[in-house]
Amino acid sequence: MKKLLAVFLAMLFVLSMAPFALADDVIELNMYFPVSVGGGPDQLISALCDEFHGEHPDIKINPIYAGSYADTTTKVMADIKAGNTPAIALMFSIDLYQLYSLDVLQDYNQFCTTEEDLAWLNGFYDGFMQNSRLPDGNGGYLTYGIPWQRSTIILYWNKEAFKEAGLDPEVAPKTWDELEDYAAKLVKKDDAGNVVRYGIEVPSDKAGYAYWMLQTFTLTQDHFNLMSDDGTEVYFNDPKTITGLNFWKHLSDIGAMPVAPKWANTRNDFVNGTIAMMYHTTGQLTSVKKDAPFEFGTSYLPMNTSYGSPTGGGNFYLFKGDNITPEMTQAAFTFIQWMTNNPDRVAQWSIDTGYVATRPEAYETQRMIDYAAGFPSALTARDQLEFASAEFSVYDQKTVQDILDTAIEEVMTGLKDAETALNEAQEAADAILEDYR
Repeated sequence: MKKLLAVFLAMLFVLSMAPFALADDVIELNMYFPVSVGGGPDQLISALCDEFHGEHPDIKINPIYAGSYADTTTKVMADIKAGNTPAIALMFSIDLYQLYSLDVLQDYNQFCTTEEDLAWLNGFYDGFMQNSRLPDGNGGYLTYGIPWQRSTIILYWNKEAFKEAGLDPEVAPKTWDELEDYAAKLVKKDDAGNVVRYGIEVPSDKAGYAYWMLQTFTLTQDHFNLMSDDGTEVYFNDPKTITGLNFWKHLSDIGAMPVAPKWANTRNDFVNGTIAMMYHTTGQLTSVKKDAPFEFGTSYLPMNTSYGSPTGGGNFYLFKGDNITPEMTQAAFTFIQWMTNNPDRVAQWSIDTGYVATRPEAYETQRMIDYAAGFPSALTARDQLEFASAEFSVYDQKTVQDILDTAIEEVMTGLKDAETALNEAQEAADAILEDYR
């Protein structure tokens, strides 16, 4: 009897320990991710991680909201320095050169061993891959970032304000000349002469994405970009860059735009009706749709000599480090594939946030077809990809970007003229990038 009791108690002990044994078999990974727009992407990311764990109980991704893109980069860099490199992170696509120079990235090509894997890897919009891959030295490319929360900058306009100003509410300005004309006509003042509505805002503060907005005024000049394809040269003092910055500043000089508008305020200024047009990320599209008390439209950015826009947003990165096991890397890869290879999932993410669905087949799903039929603006940024170019990205990104952002802010606040500020920025950036050439 005592022997049977002992066996029974031993079995109870084994059974009681089973959940802990199972828990030890779960690969658990922390994933930093940023949010720089409204609409609740943080909650959506968390829900997707929970859904993934339900389908893959042996892998648990813990999403950690890290703040802005810059905050996320800072936290990942700190972990790398401390020898606690994360296996996975969702970070700025423009962090590519900086991370690559540290030799901490895994390329995705090595994990794509089947035809299905290769179809997935090669199935993203090419415009987004410009900030996601690097030459392999043999005439091909290696992919280091997988596009997820990606965007382009588009023009938003208030149709009611257009009607009030005598403009066609269904037609956006298509050229710089029209943009200037519309913006001036859309300014509204009270009886005391105070501006109660500006024509446009294009945010220019360093705390926002000044460099990104400057690209909207260079890429619309025959697709001229601010940097070389290999991230080792910048063209800050090129005549087209100077022309673009001068036109931007001119919009505030004529009173059509407030002086040096801020990224953090622009979206709210638009939905509150204190501006009639704005340049902003398509990542704000769903939140604007939800909160704007008026009809609005979206369009390509007005051109000088060509349509154009920089891409933007975040990619999934796989990291390597002494603390990362092959099993952790495979788990992270499995999660990234799961997030990005289902057209309905990718489409729903776009619908929920406004970010561009990163794969063409997402726009062929019934849910996206139905959504776009009732809300055509859902297709604006996708269609503009035809004219899009890489977001500004170079080696030592943080330092060089700060140089350019400082120059832009000096010009937009009237401290320096464009030629002087951009010449100084060019000299400072060249001194840094020389080491990478």
